[in-house]
Amino acid sequence: MDLGLRDKVALVTGGSAGIGLAITRQLAQEGCHTAICGRTAEKLDRVVAELRETGVRAHGVTADVTAPGEVERFVDESAAALGGVDLLVANVGGSVGGGLLEATPEDWLRTFELNIFHAVRAIRAAVPFMERRGGGSVAVIASISGWKPSPWAQYGAAKAAEIFLSGALALELAPKRIRVNTVSPGSIMEPGGGWDRYRAENPEVFAEFERREFPWGRLGTTDEVASVVVFVLSEKANWINGANIPVDGAQGRPEVY
Repeated sequence: MDLGLRDKVALVTGGSAGIGLAITRQLAQEGCHTAICGRTAEKLDRVVAELRETGVRAHGVTADVTAPGEVERFVDESAAALGGVDLLVANVGGSVGGGLLEATPEDWLRTFELNIFHAVRAIRAAVPFMERRGGGSVAVIASISGWKPSPWAQYGAAKAAEIFLSGALALELAPKRIRVNTVSPGSIMEPGGGWDRYRAENPEVFAEFERREFPWGRLGTTDEVASVVVFVLSEKANWINGANIPVDGAQGRPEVY
């Protein structure tokens, strides 16, 4: 299926690892010119070189999306390097701190900066460029933790805010022909990632979690999430707007590791 993405310009925050990297690779396979940001220059350079080998233009920006002005710099530099912005994936996320009595106010603020606040800044920065192209599409990567409670509360609250953000901005930006959707992964297995390490360190606990919470008896993969994100960004999904799409294999209750 031709998704109509060839020669579009896509920006992916945190596009050099994990789900972000899988999304970046699939966008490039569809012919998108792609910009990514991350905190490690060596890793960014390696991914940019890989993308260019597919025949697309690629650009990398070393940035900490929680620092003032850094998301905006990423968007501006990428638009200048690639000629505009058509698509945006607000992918960066994470959690800081532990339970309610252990987590500090700074942990909560840092978690919100990583998730909802970075997404707001990225979208605000990208919208003027999308307007010049006649419209665009945004995907915010949230989590099923946004509505299936699990530890830690600050993470779920931030992801719930991202889901609400997408629905509200879908209405606000519709006159500009900019779609905004949320894709919410469940627990994702990635070689060398957090769940992979947890499985190696706690095999019996992990096996019970996998058996209890996953009808198919396994966690999802980064590619399974990326395929949904790329479709939602594409012209084939033009009538999907303001949606929150779970990609979790009917997972039950999320857990933390």
